[in-house]
Amino acid sequence: MKHAIALDIGGTNIKYALVDQNGFIHFESLKPVKSEYDKLSIVSLLKTIIRDVLNIANANQTEIVGIGIGVPSVVDNGVVLFANNLPELDNINVKAIIKEEFGLPVFVDNDANLMGLGEVKYGTAGSISDAVFLTVGTGIGGALILNGQLYGGYRNRGTELGFLIVDSNKSADTCGTAGSLEAMASVTALINDYKKILAENNHHPDTNIDGKYIIAKYLENEPCAITAMNNHFYYMAVGIASLINVFAPQKVIIGGGISEAGDFYCEKISALVNKMAMKETSEFTRIELASLGNKAGFLGAAALIFNNRQTA
Repeated sequence: MKHAIALDIGGTNIKYALVDQNGFIHFESLKPVKSEYDKLSIVSLLKTIIRDVLNIANANQTEIVGIGIGVPSVVDNGVVLFANNLPELDNINVKAIIKEEFGLPVFVDNDANLMGLGEVKYGTAGSISDAVFLTVGTGIGGALILNGQLYGGYRNRGTELGFLIVDSNKSADTCGTAGSLEAMASVTALINDYKKILAENNHHPDTNIDGKYIIAKYLENEPCAITAMNNHFYYMAVGIASLINVFAPQKVIIGGGISEAGDFYCEKISALVNKMAMKETSEFTRIELASLGNKAGFLGAAALIFNNRQTA
């Protein structure tokens, strides 16, 4: 059976795995990215990780057909343009460096793209060809899978779904671009909105408020939390309805920590989307929660290899 070495590079850790073409994880681990690392240190760490996994594969006579890598950046033909949480990788041709070192096919893409691909390929989404994936956390990232393949726009510089404008009247006073889905519906935006509503109602917000806290208060029917969550649901629905009207996907998959809230989360958004999206475009679309958790990134990196083996 064919196997891939898969890496998911984050700002604090690199998660990596040995994955077969059916999505079974034969080995997985992570290594921290230390704050003092420079470009050479990061590249050296990547090579060490890949060499370690190759040694494991060789010891088990496992065939490796490629190396897939996810990075928090727009990637143009293997070149990392700007890694928001890992600037040490900026302007590095990761694909060329790793391919020259190991002589294997290498594919590099945006981490949110690969999370979406992983969910479609190996998650509970099932065998579908067209999907929109959104990961909702500190910011909002996303992916488009069209006809079973990642779509990235010209030179892979598109599908920045978090920058979809959902409220053109907003000024740039929150995270992300003014009025963007990220600025209005990320967990950061939700926390800021909740604290603002608390203050307006003469409550002193706890400085340790996070998304889980707000959801817990929402489920307890706290009025401020209900208002903040309803705002969140509304802006999520505006963005999703717009994406459905353009792409008519079979599924919209929502990941990130907030997706652990429970089924009510999708139900609230779905109810609003059904009122906003065109009936014809949304008739066959289902909105559901992601299923792979923090494994989605490296599973998507593996899927990237298996999807592109013929073009390596």
